[in-house]
Amino acid sequence: MLNDEILGRPEIMAFMHIRTRFAPSPTGFIHLGNLRSALYPWAFARHNKGDFILRIEDTDVERSTQEAVDVIIEGMAWLGLDLDEGPIYQMQRIDRYREVVKQMLDAGLAYPCYMSEEELNKLRDQQMANKEKPRYNGQWRPEPGKTLPEVPEGVLPVIRFKNPIGGSVIWDDAVKGKIEISNDELDDLVIARPDGTPTYNFCVVVDDLDMNITHVIRGDDHVNNTPRQINIMKALGGTPPVYAHLPTVLNDSGEKMSKRNGAMSVRDYQKAGYLPEAILNYLARLGWSHGDAEIFTKEQFVNWFDLDSLGRSPAQHNPEKLLWLNHQYIQNADPAVLAEATKPFAHELGIDTEKGPDFVQVVALLKDRANTLIEIAEGAKLFYLPAPAHNQEQIAANIPAEIIPALKDLIEAIKSAEHTKAAYGAVFKEVLAKHQIKMPALAMPVRYALFATTQTPAIDSVLVVLGKDEAVERLSKVV
Repeated sequence: MLNDEILGRPEIMAFMHIRTRFAPSPTGFIHLGNLRSALYPWAFARHNKGDFILRIEDTDVERSTQEAVDVIIEGMAWLGLDLDEGPIYQMQRIDRYREVVKQMLDAGLAYPCYMSEEELNKLRDQQMANKEKPRYNGQWRPEPGKTLPEVPEGVLPVIRFKNPIGGSVIWDDAVKGKIEISNDELDDLVIARPDGTPTYNFCVVVDDLDMNITHVIRGDDHVNNTPRQINIMKALGGTPPVYAHLPTVLNDSGEKMSKRNGAMSVRDYQKAGYLPEAILNYLARLGWSHGDAEIFTKEQFVNWFDLDSLGRSPAQHNPEKLLWLNHQYIQNADPAVLAEATKPFAHELGIDTEKGPDFVQVVALLKDRANTLIEIAEGAKLFYLPAPAHNQEQIAANIPAEIIPALKDLIEAIKSAEHTKAAYGAVFKEVLAKHQIKMPALAMPVRYALFATTQTPAIDSVLVVLGKDEAVERLSKVV
């Protein structure tokens, strides 16, 4: 077996089949901080032509929900984080965990503990009163020459792991560097509850061993679990994977990102009209960098990704930066692709994208100013509303009488012009020059005639999208 130090070396990794995992607990919605813990192991696996596994850690039966699982799977699919294996559910592996617990009992690596919860709480209270670290005192741990208490009747025991006494757990974290924890700081961990249900830290070890996980890339809230997991893994004859513990993602107030303090779920970002490419790009930069690169493709990210470039400081969520990035992706997107992504939002607003102007053209016209797909859809409404029915009072209030002659000339010029942006731009210039007026003086009445508003994209582009016949018909009604 390879030792811990050798595992992280690039020259050894070249001969190793990399296997990473994302192992969320489906006890709530998945937010950006959670997704980053999926993105990095996925990218590491893809960069190294390895395997990426989704494991659902659902041993918390009371809090785990299928809806949360569905959101996890949907969110990953939306971002394009494809799987090689999974989802694998821990609750479907209960028999395997129980098998390993029995093996550990038979090998003297674990033992039954009959200390009640009441006794344990009393012990901890006493330890805290003595200013000691609260911990299990090893009362039921079998030792040579030790007489154990009498087994109480009718009490089902927990099963505890015999943690090594003395020495330290040492690992070279790919993000945090060398970490050393004294075994004396660790008590004998419960690995199975009285009903036989295995505990989180135990299941993780069995899973990582069975699935041949080589690299564990996860949040640094798991650092305290790592020494326990390493000890159990070594007791079972396994080689610990390389660990990379990612610094916390903070919200824009500097607090740890969570549902309690307003973090948005993946579904919320989808519903808000964000592009998955922008989210992925943004997430990648929340704790990783490649030179000065701010905007990059998923393929570039995979090509560049390595553990050495992971940051050691907490990353801070910046909603304005994410919105800016989404705008960049919208601005540079193919109009046809963007139109397909926008259609669901347009349909929610009651827009029939199959009737009226070409929706691709509409999106192409609007995308440069939009930050989200919702903004594009809202802008598109203008082109799919019925033609305004202006009365004479409204016309008089919004279209000055002195502009009517210029409007009439404009209508005639549009009729004979080519149906292009350049041609319509030239038409406006000719009419403006003839009547010695400025663009706003003509453009604003035109906008009002067409849409009953004075705010639209560039008017020559609007004419192209709306269509010559429709534009002429609407303009003719106000002169």
